[in-house]
Amino acid sequence: MVTKLSKSNKGKKVFVGLSGGVDSSVAALLLKKQGYDVTGVFMKNWSNTKKLGGECNWVAERQDAMRVAAKLGIPFKTYDFEREYRKKVLKYLIREYKHGRTPNPDIMCNKEVKFKLFLKKAIKDGADLIATGHYAKVGKQQMVNELQYRLMIPKDKEKDQTYFIHILNQKILSKTLFPLGNLTKPEVRNIARCYGFITAEKKDSVGICFVGEVNMREFLKKYLKFTRGDIVDIKGKVLGKHDGLEYFTIGQRAGLNIGGSGPYFVVSKNFKSKKLIVTSNPKDTLLFSRQARIKEMHWISGAMPKIPLSVLTRARHRQRLEKAILKKDKKDFKVIFARPQRALTPGQSLVIYKNGECLGGGVIKSQ
Repeated sequence: MVTKLSKSNKGKKVFVGLSGGVDSSVAALLLKKQGYDVTGVFMKNWSNTKKLGGECNWVAERQDAMRVAAKLGIPFKTYDFEREYRKKVLKYLIREYKHGRTPNPDIMCNKEVKFKLFLKKAIKDGADLIATGHYAKVGKQQMVNELQYRLMIPKDKEKDQTYFIHILNQKILSKTLFPLGNLTKPEVRNIARCYGFITAEKKDSVGICFVGEVNMREFLKKYLKFTRGDIVDIKGKVLGKHDGLEYFTIGQRAGLNIGGSGPYFVVSKNFKSKKLIVTSNPKDTLLFSRQARIKEMHWISGAMPKIPLSVLTRARHRQRLEKAILKKDKKDFKVIFARPQRALTPGQSLVIYKNGECLGGGVIKSQ
């Protein structure tokens, strides 16, 4: 399915983020078919991952993006945001791990680089709009004095990426297009095959945003001095040694290197005693919470709705939406879940939904 050309779009300049993947390739194609004046933009934000125990071949990714642009007959640009990425995303990543929290660099990257910086530079270079290959929709609602833009769940619920872009605001949404919002991933791949894109069968990218697949332990060793200590069970029995509390995440199973019956799951981290507390029971009540405190709440509309509010929530990408009540709690917010939630992790985002719309979200502060 490819949308037919629209005369109303003719002359409108859209800069689409071409990552070298299938989604952004098809997004660019759809925009051209819809009549937009399209320019492909590759964002270079990281270039030395090999030194960190991983592989991020940005040169090859850029070449694939260039091939797609050439096939479509559209101009191609490269934006170098590496300095800004290090300042805004890498420093945040290291700071959060240093304080024992588990950050989400993809969300910070979307906030500071993929949309904010991209839009600013694109507009400066003559664009009217920007676009990406994210699976999401933009809705519009006429309010009393203004037009309000809404972030909506896409057709493909399995690929829904609103979790990662819940930090967008009205200014950015008013200038952003998500061409894949009404398509499923299989449909996107079929379109790419039909048009002979080199990216048609390319696997989805994984790992840290723009950095790619790296060994997180090796990555962090470059920047942090780990807090080493004992691994203990919930009764205090010493089971072994860990080489850094900073590396572990609540609910984590892999990488504990404990002999015996196992497996074990991380329940909590005590930086004062340097102990990593674990349980061998995946259904241990200590792994579950009925509520969470949320800080740094962001509302896409720019205004807080009437609280308390019945909502649906998501504490991680692709998690099923969970019923909850959102309440105000002094400076922060409190979310009370209809059923206990497993491994709520400080530093990760909790995103709020209602009636198919992503209202915004905040950062988990504590259980």
